[in-house]
Amino acid sequence: MNKKRTFTAMIAAAAAVFTLASCDGAKTENTAAVKPDENAASAVQSYLENAGNSQSKRKLIIDTDTGADDASAIILAAKAKNVEIVGVTTLVGNVDLEQSTKNALAALELAECDAPVMNGSEEAYTGKRINAFSVFGSDGMGDAGLIHPTRSAEEQDAVSFILDTVKRYPGEVEIVAIGPATNIAKAIDRDPETMKSVKMLWSMGTAGLGPGNASPVAEFNTYHDAEGYKVMLDLGIPVTVIGLDMCDGKAKWTEAQFGELADTGEIGSFVSASFGKIREFYAQNGLTDGTMNCDALAMMCVLYPDFVRGTVKTHGSCITEPGETYAQVIFYKEGFTYDVVKNDLDHNVVLVTDVDKESYFELYKESIM
Repeated sequence: MNKKRTFTAMIAAAAAVFTLASCDGAKTENTAAVKPDENAASAVQSYLENAGNSQSKRKLIIDTDTGADDASAIILAAKAKNVEIVGVTTLVGNVDLEQSTKNALAALELAECDAPVMNGSEEAYTGKRINAFSVFGSDGMGDAGLIHPTRSAEEQDAVSFILDTVKRYPGEVEIVAIGPATNIAKAIDRDPETMKSVKMLWSMGTAGLGPGNASPVAEFNTYHDAEGYKVMLDLGIPVTVIGLDMCDGKAKWTEAQFGELADTGEIGSFVSASFGKIREFYAQNGLTDGTMNCDALAMMCVLYPDFVRGTVKTHGSCITEPGETYAQVIFYKEGFTYDVVKNDLDHNVVLVTDVDKESYFELYKESIM
């Protein structure tokens, strides 16, 4: 496919005029009499150009329980011009540890990225064994015969790699957590002072301000290791949370879009096929309006700052007591006075409250080619 095709043609199917975010994060209404597809095209072009103009590459560690959604996020980061993946650390979650590592290696290889991969946790922070569960198929990648990596994981373990890398680049490393927080919590336990040198911890976790998917109030990644997630939030380092509520509605990918993605080439075909089982799962349960891909959307927030339209500074409190609210994360808004509960807390968590859902699919598609 010709990568230099016009953005107007590329996004001819876009259907709505939307609010554009300015570079300083403030929202400004685009009132120009422009067709909706041209507005969407302009947004995608702007995001890509701004990312390409970065003067220096940001250093990322991706921490993942690699299913199809994680793999699509890894590929997105590997193809980005403004970041360097210094390493990928794996753990059990969507699939077992061995499969998680294979999936990560395969995704990197497809994206022509030689970043090292390190095996991490097979159990939760408390030592309890995590039972892998995936709606993405038994291999986490649609059971489509996609996973044939030629590389293997490094001998160093994930926690040691995280700590060594942060020590080597204090104040520079950003960790993108798109699985349970076990590896991160264990690194904090082993050396909290080093982990305080992490520049930013990005988390695809929690239900945000909406409903959960593991329970009515809890999201999958957080539910798999709420104790680890609590350790991560309580350290006090900067954390940006992209919750489940950011990848619903217009952010969902339709069957037509998965077909369109498959037609873009080898990478698009790989991503589309890897979502085959979850697309079947959604259809069998009467959910026909599209499929969520939260991990890649979270990676969009990392790579393209203008993709984020709204945030609120908060304190995040993860519930670890057994019961109906286990793994719920409660957000205390900075500066808000509650009637009964004190809000004199460390507001180190930025919660993403709005993203450019309308441009998500087209931006993803363009970014991986």
